[in-house]
Amino acid sequence: MRIPDFNKQAEKRRDVTMTPMIDVVFLLLIFFICTASFQIVEQNLPSRIQLELPPGTEIVETSDMTEEMDPVLIRIRWSLGAPTWSINGQPCAQLQTVERKLLALSKINSGVPLILDIGPDVPLGDAIYTYDLGRKVGFSQIQFAADASFAK
Repeated sequence: MRIPDFNKQAEKRRDVTMTPMIDVVFLLLIFFICTASFQIVEQNLPSRIQLELPPGTEIVETSDMTEEMDPVLIRIRWSLGAPTWSINGQPCAQLQTVERKLLALSKINSGVPLILDIGPDVPLGDAIYTYDLGRKVGFSQIQFAADASFAK
């Protein structure tokens, strides 16, 4: 029995072996083009905040004291099943109080940094809502405080 010579058959069919690979490459190209997302990535977090202040909100008029101001520090802690806020060490009982104080501070100088110090037990929704509140009243520099143990 004669052993078949594979070299002669391979020389005759070289162009046929490339066709399936080219087909696969074109199918992959079409797949990646169809599944690519050509949307611009949003930079802000989506939220459902009001764009206007509720009726009865007082706006505090301030003088021209726009020199150098210290950063505004908001501490959010979780106690007794609810978040508690404090702005620069002054406790705020409700979120509406936080909003009024932030609005008054942003009228003075909205260029100062707003630092959010969020406790480890605070739900993410409350942290994001406070961040959005800072953006809504006009602060442009909002930063998150980090624990020193994370830097190591």
